Amino acid sequence: MLIDFKNVAFGYGDNLIFSEVNFAVNEGARIGLVGENGAGKTTLIRLMLGQLKADSGEISIKNGVKIGYLEQNGGYESGNTVYSEMLGVFFEELSAIRKISEIAAQLTACEYGGKEYAKLSARLESLNKYVAATDAYNVEVRIKTVLNGMGFADFYDRKIDTMSGGEKTRLKLARLLLEQPDLLILDEPTNHLDINTLYWLEDYLASFKGAIFVVSHDRYFLDRVATSTIEIENKKLHSYSGNYSKYKILKAEAYALALKEYEKQQEEIKKLQTYIDKNIVRATTAKSAQSRVNKLERMEILEKPFTPPSPPRFKFTYTDRPGEIVLSVENLDLEIGGKRLISGGQLQIMRGEKVAIVGENGAGKSTFLHAVCGGENAAITCGRFVKFALYDQENANLDPENTVIDELWSRHVAYSQTEVRASLARCGLFPEDMYKKVGELSGGERAKLALCVFENAHGNVLVLDEPTNHLDLPARESLESALKEFDGTVIFVSHDRYFISALAQKVVEIADGRLAEYDGGYEGYKEAKAKKKKLAEEQEEAARRAEYERQREASYRSKKDRAEEANKKAEIRRIEGEIASLEGREGELNAQLADPQVTGDYKKLNAVISELEGVRAQLEELYSLYGQLL
Repeated sequence: MLIDFKNVAFGYGDNLIFSEVNFAVNEGARIGLVGENGAGKTTLIRLMLGQLKADSGEISIKNGVKIGYLEQNGGYESGNTVYSEMLGVFFEELSAIRKISEIAAQLTACEYGGKEYAKLSARLESLNKYVAATDAYNVEVRIKTVLNGMGFADFYDRKIDTMSGGEKTRLKLARLLLEQPDLLILDEPTNHLDINTLYWLEDYLASFKGAIFVVSHDRYFLDRVATSTIEIENKKLHSYSGNYSKYKILKAEAYALALKEYEKQQEEIKKLQTYIDKNIVRATTAKSAQSRVNKLERMEILEKPFTPPSPPRFKFTYTDRPGEIVLSVENLDLEIGGKRLISGGQLQIMRGEKVAIVGENGAGKSTFLHAVCGGENAAITCGRFVKFALYDQENANLDPENTVIDELWSRHVAYSQTEVRASLARCGLFPEDMYKKVGELSGGERAKLALCVFENAHGNVLVLDEPTNHLDLPARESLESALKEFDGTVIFVSHDRYFISALAQKVVEIADGRLAEYDGGYEGYKEAKAKKKKLAEEQEEAARRAEYERQREASYRSKKDRAEEANKKAEIRRIEGEIASLEGREGELNAQLADPQVTGDYKKLNAVISELEGVRAQLEELYSLYGQLL
């Protein structure tokens, strides 16, 4: 057990965040933490890290446990390059490899049997065991695997302090993966990852040896990573076995059962009370009435199951129906800052279609959406009566100095105050929020306000850039439902695969400077991408075979050529055999260097080192000859 909470309670002053919290993080656990924004998820993590102290209860943390923590938007500053920073994770392992060579050299010059010799021999044995246990010789392979998977294949020499905040957060996650802590705590790890990187991370975490504790609004990620789910709701913590989808089912079943038992008891209480009221004063029935009074007093009254507050309710409407073709893109060339994003892009979107725009980070998704709504690019033509409504992921259209109520009312001066308040309330903003300044709102509150403004624009073509950012899970599901019910056109960018799968009828990918269309929704897109990948691999293999056959045919032009080729193959086989034999002997000699009986005998050790140097020299010659023959 790594961390154990027993009857923990915590609050800020008079504001109780949660109480009676009981849960444990065991070795190898895969736990997803969910709850509404403000429920206390980050507070729970800070208690786990020892950054906060519980008001009551007990938190036990295993001695020596190594915890890795990724904060939301929590990158780090460094003047190092990406690759050198990752090498720093393995300082001890790389130092051990250097020390082995140094000590082996020192032993040959040391007096056999002396104290220094014994000390060096013991140190060499310890270092060899450490290097084997930590797989130190594969450090560079491990670094490149993680950096490439996390999207840094072309950034090895990039200085970290020149990176964006999102890139720094992504790099912090890469470093944590390489550090391999006993417990990896991730707070919204998917925020800055594109879809390809998300899939890689999920696969990597499947083989991660430590425990994982993750807070995420990405339902697809939770389904693939978590094997148990805990939820903070109504200042309590509830545990469920299974991933997010299973948790939803189990929670609904538990609520239905608790409500049924509560209603059954309430009905029984009502019947008992009615009987008591009618019969307690009658001499003939007072005794039986009193028995029912006693039964009521002994009854353990069930609490009514907590009903969570209603999520925001979005509804998108418009007045003017657009033409059948709402958007045409012909030979679109799009660039930003001198970087070409799209060349000769072609796309047509019809009325009522729901289209997801996907692509790697930096591919140009947001730039494309702004170009669509901007009306200034001659390659983009809008249909008749098209009215765009744009949701910007940065909420840049909101004035931070406005109050919440003024932000909406100033755009719709004909609305009454009641209409403005009602619209804001439907989107999840409460009376106490009305006179807050926009600049003081949390990320979730700003997103709800921006969606309320977006909803009241009454566009017949809705354009959304990462609309689920900062929304908790109930709000995401509510937005999904509203957009699915909307009979107009929806064009959106999102890294939330669950959201894309639920909504998109067509996927448009920006890749390699092109706009590529895929029908059949997200599943159709995934299937088509898998087929393309397989076809590309088959074509590559076919090309390789064809080139091999061409070279083979060209090499057999005469009997002399064939004879020379046969001799060459025989020589290659001979060399391969010698290499295999010598590599086997090299492994045996390396093993002997870790044997106390060898390191403790000066003559044996010198003999082993001398033979090992000879074997390595022979191998170098054979490797060189082998490379010339191939």
